[in-house]
Amino acid sequence: MGVRGLQGFVASTCPHVCTVVNLKELAEHHRSEHPGCTPTIVVDAMCCLRYWYTPESWVCGGQWKEYFSALREFVQTFAAVGIKLIFFFDGMVEQDKRDVWVKRRLKNNREIAKIFHYIKSHRKQPGRNMFFIPSGLAIFTRFALKTLGQETLCSLQEADYEVASYGLQNNCLGILGEDTDYLIYDTCPYFSISELCLDSLDTIMLCRQKLCESLDLGLADLPLLACLLGNDIVPDGVFESFRYKCLSSYTSVKENFDKKGNTISAVAHHIAKVLRLHQGEKKLEEMLPLGPNKALFYKGVTSYLLPGQTSPWIFQKPKDIATLHKQVVSMSSDPEAKQEIPVCTDSDSNQENPMCIDPVCSQEIPVCTDPEIKQEDPMNMEPEIKQQVSMVSDTEILKIARMRHVQGESYLVYNILTSGEIECSNSLEDALDQALPSQAFVYRPVRQRVYSLLLGRGPDGASGCPTVREWFVYSGNPLRHPDLVRPLPMNIPGGTPSLNLLWLNQELGTQALRMDTLLACFDLLSSREELQAVEMPFQALCCLLTYLFVQVDTLCLEDLHAFIAQALCLQGKSAVQLEALQLECVDPRAVQLGALLVRGLTMVLLVHSVCGWPLRVGDFMPWNVFDGKLFHEKYLQSEKGCAVEVLVEQNGGGRDRDPAPTGRGPGIAGLAKDSTGETRGQEAGSTSLSGGKDTHPLLGGPADALQGWDRQLTVPRKPRHQMSDGSEDAADMRTTASLPHKDHLPCGRW
Repeated sequence: MGVRGLQGFVASTCPHVCTVVNLKELAEHHRSEHPGCTPTIVVDAMCCLRYWYTPESWVCGGQWKEYFSALREFVQTFAAVGIKLIFFFDGMVEQDKRDVWVKRRLKNNREIAKIFHYIKSHRKQPGRNMFFIPSGLAIFTRFALKTLGQETLCSLQEADYEVASYGLQNNCLGILGEDTDYLIYDTCPYFSISELCLDSLDTIMLCRQKLCESLDLGLADLPLLACLLGNDIVPDGVFESFRYKCLSSYTSVKENFDKKGNTISAVAHHIAKVLRLHQGEKKLEEMLPLGPNKALFYKGVTSYLLPGQTSPWIFQKPKDIATLHKQVVSMSSDPEAKQEIPVCTDSDSNQENPMCIDPVCSQEIPVCTDPEIKQEDPMNMEPEIKQQVSMVSDTEILKIARMRHVQGESYLVYNILTSGEIECSNSLEDALDQALPSQAFVYRPVRQRVYSLLLGRGPDGASGCPTVREWFVYSGNPLRHPDLVRPLPMNIPGGTPSLNLLWLNQELGTQALRMDTLLACFDLLSSREELQAVEMPFQALCCLLTYLFVQVDTLCLEDLHAFIAQALCLQGKSAVQLEALQLECVDPRAVQLGALLVRGLTMVLLVHSVCGWPLRVGDFMPWNVFDGKLFHEKYLQSEKGCAVEVLVEQNGGGRDRDPAPTGRGPGIAGLAKDSTGETRGQEAGSTSLSGGKDTHPLLGGPADALQGWDRQLTVPRKPRHQMSDGSEDAADMRTTASLPHKDHLPCGRW
C-alpha cells in the first residue's frame, strides 16, 4: 500500500518531517528506558528487497551467493549493536488489492519488454535504472534469513497492517521499510530503508507528528486524508473531482504554491477547516461525495486502525452501528483463530478487545451501517472466511498449514487450502520470442498434481473436482480474470496418499512414500532409482532438470551441459569469485533459461511443502545450486562448443587447445567445422563430449558427470547454420528436435 503523492510531498514541501537518526544510538536510549528489553526493529521485507539485492548482475537469473552474503552482512551489522530484527513478508494478495496487483504486473510487462529490447540491441545488461528483481527473490529471501537464524513471519493479510500492529504491540524501536502508509498508521517510529547507511546505521526517520503539524491535522485525521488522496483500497480517481474543488478553494486564498503539493495541503485544509466543524454531528457521507463508494471508503479508513484504536470520523449512533473488532495480529498456529481483518459483528456484541493499548479508549470501533451499507459492506468478511475454510475440512491439517505459512516455512500451500487462489508475479520472459514457453505453463502440470494432493478430485472425478484460480503472468494474458485450473490425477501405486499420512505419520517407510509422492508430482516416479543414486546436493536439481527436458521440447544438450556445469562449478566458488566473473555478452535466451530454472526451484519448494518435507531444504536453495552469471558463462561456452573440461573448469585434457571464449581455461572454440556447420568428428544432430582426467578437488568427477548424462541421455544438439560472413545464425541455433520420452531419461552418473 501507499498514499498517492505523499512521499514527494514530504520531500518537497515539508522536508523537516524527515530527520536523520542513528539506529545504534536509538537502541542504546531504548535500553536505558526499558531495562531488560531488547531493542527490536520490525522489517517490512518486501520493501527491502531492492536495497538488499546489491549484486551488479540481475538479468541472468540472480547472483544468489552474493545476495546471501549481502543478507548476512545486513543481519550481522544489526546484531553487533544489539538490535533484534523481525522480518515480515506478504503472505497473500487481498481481494481489495487485486486490481492494483494486476496494474503493477501489466506495468512490469512493459518494463520487461524494454529490458529485452535493450539486451538484443546491446548484448549486455541494462543499467540499474532498469533494474528488475530476479524471479523468486522474495520467496528465497525468507529461507535465507531463516538460515541466518532470523525470525521471519509471513502475513495472513496485508503485510503492512501486521507490521504496524506488531511494532505497536511489542513496543518496537521502529519499523524499517519504504511505504508511506507507515506515516498514516499510529504506530512506532518509521525508518527509511532506502536512506539506510549500513556502515554507520544512519537513516531517515519520517515523523508523523511533524507531518500533522505541517498540515494542521491530528494523528486520527491521517487515515481520512490517505483515503481522500487515494491508496490501494480507495483508487485515486474516486475523489479526483473533490480534490480539484478543494484545490480551487485553497488556491483562492493561497498563492505561490506548487500545484501537486498544493493538492495535499488543500485536502488537509478542507479536513481541518470544514469537515472538523461538523465532526461528531454529521456522517461522512453527508459531508463528502461518497456516493456508491461509501462502503469502500469506510473500509479504507478502518484499514488503518490498529487493535484498540478508534476513529473520530466514524459517526457513532448506538442503534445503527456494528462493532468492528480488529483482532490481535496472532502468530498462533490455531486455524480457528480468525484472520486479523475487519469483521462486522452484531451491534449488541460487547466482546472486549484484548489489545486496547489506551486504558481509556473505547473497546469498539463503530462503523455506520445503515441497511444500504450492510448489504454491500466489504468489511463483513465472515462469509468469505467460512467459504475459504470449507475448501478443506480437516482442522488439524489447516492448523499445520497455517503454522508453517505464518512461520514462512512453506509456499502457497495455505493459500490453496483456504482460498483456492494463488498468484505469481512477472518473470524475465521475452514476449516476442515464443521459442521458450512461459514458466506459468511449463510448471502448471506440477501445480495441478499438487492441487490433487491438497484438494482431492471430488466424488465425481474431473466433473466434480475443485478448481484453483491462478493469477499467473504470461505473454498475452490481460489478467482480467484468473485461469481456472483443475487438479491432475496422481500416478502413485496404492493411490494418492492423504495429507494426514504425509504430514503426520511417523511410521517407518513414510519418508519413502513422501519422496515417491514428490517424484509423482513431477511425473518422474519411474526414474526413482536413478534419481536416488544422484549424490547430494544435486538430487532436487536433477529432478527439476529432468522434468524440464521432458516438458520443453526446445531445450537441447548445450542447455543441459550449461545447467549441470554451473551447478558443479558453483560448489567450489566463493561470492567474491562469482562477483569478479565477467561476461563477454548477454544472451536473451540464456536470460529466459535462468529465470525458468529459478521458477522451477520455487515449484520444488511447493512440492516439498505439500509432500511432507522429504528433501533437505538447502539442497534446492539457489545459492547452493545456481548462479546466474556462472550459468550464463557456461551457456556461452557450451554454445561455442567448448570441451567438457572447460565447462567444468578442469586442468587436464584441455591443454594444446584454443582458449575458451571467456579466457578462463582451455577449450575447443577454434576447432574447424565441416560443411554442415558441425564440428568435424561429431555426428550431426548430437554430441559426444570426451572427458579428461578428474582433477576437481571437491566434486569427485565433474567431467564424468557430464559424460554420464551425455552417454545415457540422447538429447539433440542445436543445429548451426553459418551466415555468409562466417558467423552463426542465432535464430537457427534455437531449432531442435523433440526430446525422448521421460522413461528413457536416466538421471544418475553425476
